[in-house]
Amino acid sequence: MRTQYIKYKFQKTNPKFQFWILGFAFCFFSVAAFAQKDSTKKAVIDITSSYKPVLRNAVKINFSATNLNADTSKQVLLYNIPSQNLFYTYQPISLKPLALDHDTILDLGNRNYVKLGYGNYSTPYFKAGLSFGDAKTLLVNVYGDYIASQGDIKNQNYSEANEKATISYFTPGNEIYGTVGAYQHTYYLYGYDHTIYNYSADQVRQQFQNYSAKMGFRNKDVNNWGLNYNPNVQVSYFTNLNKLTEQTVVADLPFEKAINDKFAIKLGFNADVTAYSTLNFTPETTFNNNIYQIAPEVVYTGSIFTLHVGLTPAWNNNETNVLPNIYGELPLKNKMFTIQAGFVGKYDKNTYQNLSAINPYLATFTAEKNTKEVQLYGGIKASIDKHFVLSAKAGLVNFNDLALYINDTATDSKAFLISNERSVQDMRIHGEASYISEDKLTITAGFTSNNYAGFKDNKKAWGLDPFELNASLRWQAFKRLLLKSDLVAFTGAPYITKGNVAKSSSGGADLSAGAEFTIVKRVSLWLDVNNILNNKYQRWNNYEVYGINFVGGLLVKF
Repeated sequence: MRTQYIKYKFQKTNPKFQFWILGFAFCFFSVAAFAQKDSTKKAVIDITSSYKPVLRNAVKINFSATNLNADTSKQVLLYNIPSQNLFYTYQPISLKPLALDHDTILDLGNRNYVKLGYGNYSTPYFKAGLSFGDAKTLLVNVYGDYIASQGDIKNQNYSEANEKATISYFTPGNEIYGTVGAYQHTYYLYGYDHTIYNYSADQVRQQFQNYSAKMGFRNKDVNNWGLNYNPNVQVSYFTNLNKLTEQTVVADLPFEKAINDKFAIKLGFNADVTAYSTLNFTPETTFNNNIYQIAPEVVYTGSIFTLHVGLTPAWNNNETNVLPNIYGELPLKNKMFTIQAGFVGKYDKNTYQNLSAINPYLATFTAEKNTKEVQLYGGIKASIDKHFVLSAKAGLVNFNDLALYINDTATDSKAFLISNERSVQDMRIHGEASYISEDKLTITAGFTSNNYAGFKDNKKAWGLDPFELNASLRWQAFKRLLLKSDLVAFTGAPYITKGNVAKSSSGGADLSAGAEFTIVKRVSLWLDVNNILNNKYQRWNNYEVYGINFVGGLLVKF
């Protein structure tokens, strides 16, 4: 009843009054609720949105590109390259049919040395080299060697003695040099039928003696005129004891002038004069053998190829010729391959001294004819990497008055006569390969093939090998041991027997090996073994070489 009364009274109240009563009640209850809030709870601020900082956009600096100005000025570069002088205390030797292979590679870098040895076939060996001077203003080298052997066949003996001295005096711009030398080589004509003939050593002796001197001067650096020069004169007096004499004077005047960095001009004058006379020969023979040459040449050295162009007027005794002198090289593929080609000519002076160095069993001459050689060739060189180098060349060679060696079949066939072939062609092929690994290992090999045709006066190339092969190895196995080996092989040369019967020798192969072992500093033991295969071949008809032979001894450097 109470409730109803209140509700009734409220409904009867004025509407404005009711609005104020409701507002008051709302405020009252709100304050009451606030007053009852938990005061132990910490105040927390709720963030309803996150703030992300942003940088202001950067202003770009725009550059306008412009081309650099081309440098059109020509720079003049001056180079001052000091003269590189190489001085060796050894001399290479020529290949002889009976000579032992000398050890020459071991002398590099030693100014003074003495090498002594002895071997089978009663072979004493001696070699020495001495050097004086500071190598800057003065250098003098003196060296000599001696070797001799006695074979199993009667008179199968030989000996060689060589002496030589060189001197060089250096000025700020030039080198003045000179050479004096002498040698005596003794051979015996043992290539006869020993069942028929019985010659003493004096009857078959070939004793060659030569005395020579040379003097010249050359520039060390390119002078102010861009001129290179090397004029020199050499004189020699050669004899075959009691048989003949040859006196020769050679004057050589080469000059070179650089026009610019690509073109150069060369000009050379050469005079080779020989006087020949026989001794104790019937009839007595005397004649002159002279060659004069002028060699102008233009050299082009470009970035793509190199070319030499020239002609060589030559006067060979009473004959005048113009020899070609055109050759060049074209590198390909970063200079890994190089193409070679040329059309060149030259004269080979057929003096008794020059020919006896090839064949020491020559008879006395009554005339001399020089060989003219003109060759058209092409080839290629390749550097596979920093160790391998290969080359091959093929050419057509035309010879006039080519010297051929024929046994004197009219007598006992022990000596050789010279037959000059008027005209002959040769298809020549030559190849080489080498492997070099610093100064520790060197391997080289090469071959030459000759195919002669078109003879006018002879049927074949008497005494000339159609094929030759050469190979060598040098190996520094370790610091104290040096090993070496050489191989020489060839096919047989044609020759004539009595009755003009043509035959060919069987050829031969000669393998040698050697070693040098350092005992203490500057003292070494050495050993050379030659003809290991014991192949008693005949390089020259009727002349059988020694079998296996060895020489060993002591080497002292100081």
